[in-house]
Amino acid sequence: MIDTEILTEIQKMDLCSPPPEQEPARQYYFIRKLQSWMEEQRAEKGRMLTCHVKTFGCQMNARDSEKIIGILQTIGYQETDCEEADLVLYNTCTVRENANLKVYGRLGQLKRYKKKHPEMLTLLCGCMMQEPEVIEKIKTSYRNVDIIFGTHNIFKLAELMAMKLLDRPDSKKMIIDIWENTTEIVEELPNARKYSFKGGVNIMFGCNNFCSYCIVPYVRGRERSREPEDIIAEIRGMVSDGVVEIMLLGQNVNSYGKTLEHPISFAELLCRVEQIEGLKRIRFMTSHPKDLSDDLIEVMSKSTKICKHLHLPLQSGSSRLLGIMNRHYTKEQYLDLVRRIRQKNPDIALTTDIIVGFPGETEEDFADTMDVVEQVGYDSAFTFIYSKRTGTPAAAMEDQISEDVVKERFDRLLKRVQELAAERAGKYVGETVEVLVEERNGQDASLVTGRTSQNYLVHFPGDETLIGSVVSVKLVESKGFYYIGECVEG
Repeated sequence: MIDTEILTEIQKMDLCSPPPEQEPARQYYFIRKLQSWMEEQRAEKGRMLTCHVKTFGCQMNARDSEKIIGILQTIGYQETDCEEADLVLYNTCTVRENANLKVYGRLGQLKRYKKKHPEMLTLLCGCMMQEPEVIEKIKTSYRNVDIIFGTHNIFKLAELMAMKLLDRPDSKKMIIDIWENTTEIVEELPNARKYSFKGGVNIMFGCNNFCSYCIVPYVRGRERSREPEDIIAEIRGMVSDGVVEIMLLGQNVNSYGKTLEHPISFAELLCRVEQIEGLKRIRFMTSHPKDLSDDLIEVMSKSTKICKHLHLPLQSGSSRLLGIMNRHYTKEQYLDLVRRIRQKNPDIALTTDIIVGFPGETEEDFADTMDVVEQVGYDSAFTFIYSKRTGTPAAAMEDQISEDVVKERFDRLLKRVQELAAERAGKYVGETVEVLVEERNGQDASLVTGRTSQNYLVHFPGDETLIGSVVSVKLVESKGFYYIGECVEG
């Protein structure tokens, strides 16, 4: 919801006058101008204009896309799954090279669509757009792109569209607006949640860790936290709108609040969020091991709303490689942290990220990773083959590992991770747990699908009336990565 004072200011605006400088009123000025343009387009074409937004990457990107879709819908666009739309926007990721290649492939396909529909508007945003070499390649090879913006100025979408559609509609010049960094956080813009009963909430942006393999600090910028009052207000608004589960999002949520004028810890923020009436579940990611405090462990152990699931990226079990990665913890410190977490939260599910084939990784280093996997017994793990990212220290390191060695290690790790995860999953058979029902089962319409507090998928008999509710389900059978259950409520 937009603030009442801002709304009053917008309503007083003369659309022929320059927009006000303050945000978000400035953006609502351009939204209003585009709404008028949209009415003309509908009358001329005899239909609503359509938009297609494709998201690549993480939960942060997914949340950004909800804001983008919210702005487009407010302007008057109708969302569609078809890429042959009036407006196509790719929200890009660049954590791994494969993500970039996917975008280039889609842009090539869009060239064909745009030849058939010259008025199609093509936009690119997200992390990939923060790389100068990417921008140069798009300028040279993909002239069908109309607007490019980055991670720091997503809120300017309507303004950039107005420049293209209203100020110079016949110009074929590409609009490029990339910011290197920002301290600005713009609140109160439209957003369109994917689910009515759950949603993500950004609590901070950027990252200060500079892990040697990671490009995120270069494309997302430095850490900046939202004010706790703004976060609480957003969540309260979501709960009043029917949301029962929220996911607090940040590149490193454990360092939340350090950049605020009046610092507050992530543990303290969680305590405030817990007090919101009507909210049933709290999730968060991602946690950096070096910043996970005993206070946070204590808060999680006493909470009745924080889900029993913690994503704790390991990346490598080798203390030597962890030092080169600039992770600021050792194998022993990570294992001690896991011990303390499980001591206070014995039912917690732990998941992780692991990189295989980091430059200089020896068989002894890999054996350390396998040892941590054995000792921790993760409930699941995202395993990645190291991807060289230009601009990061690791990309210039010698001793890059050969593909055949990396693949053999990756397959060995994946096999063992899956075996241990299946063993852990089986231990909950026979228990009755609370499940948030999320959707109809895609393969069997007589079943619905939901998640436990530990984030396990459960399929059980039910209909769409259960979607969005938390119900008690007995876990009857484990299938390794999901459960078959039966509802025990009347």
